[in-house]
Amino acid sequence: MKRQPRKGSSKKFWDKEYAQSGHIALSNDPSEDLVKFTRFLEREFGRKYLNPLASVTDLGCGNGRNLIYLAETYGMRGVGYDISSEAVLQANRLIKTKELPIVCSVQSIASSLPLPDTSQTLVLDMMTSHFLNSEERSYLRDEIIRILRPEGFLLFKTFLRDEDTHAERLLRENPASEAGSYIHPKIGVAEHVFTEREIEDLFKDYFFIHKISKSHRHRERLAKRRSISVYAQKVG
Repeated sequence: MKRQPRKGSSKKFWDKEYAQSGHIALSNDPSEDLVKFTRFLEREFGRKYLNPLASVTDLGCGNGRNLIYLAETYGMRGVGYDISSEAVLQANRLIKTKELPIVCSVQSIASSLPLPDTSQTLVLDMMTSHFLNSEERSYLRDEIIRILRPEGFLLFKTFLRDEDTHAERLLRENPASEAGSYIHPKIGVAEHVFTEREIEDLFKDYFFIHKISKSHRHRERLAKRRSISVYAQKVG
């Protein structure tokens, strides 16, 4: 499988970001989207997927905030991967202090995940895989399918192209080699923006989609991006 040289520059950006907090507002609080997802799971399934016997993988775990939330709230075990050494260092430092059953490692999600087949109850891909190219995204999807247990859940969140003026401007002014991708003006790497149809095509043969949530349109605020969250359950 081909690896893109641009990943190195992305790693440098995120190492600096987690060390200095420049481009994004970093937080130790869990993502609001994750909290909403857990409420959905509890409402529909009780603690079937949220318990000390359940395991979660966070792809692009950052400082570990979402894994820590799941471990502290539901007693879950977890593993996280991120290309940023600084992010993983911060995550493991906090995890050690709290003595939680979580391990975070430095690894690209474009490569094979070192996890057994059907070993994970939940997988989180939140604002991460849009940095992959088409081949890598398909490979990652297959890895997610492999590691998820039957009827396990994927929480997928990414940028949404549909009715996003800012995304269309980026695609027009900074096009990358792949259709639907642009070169991020600050990070300098390719970033993909999905249509809802594209997401459905990526997952429809392998997952049952329980819920799709989309953020509001921001036609007057060019810097504001639309996002989409998908609650997907592995079929079989």
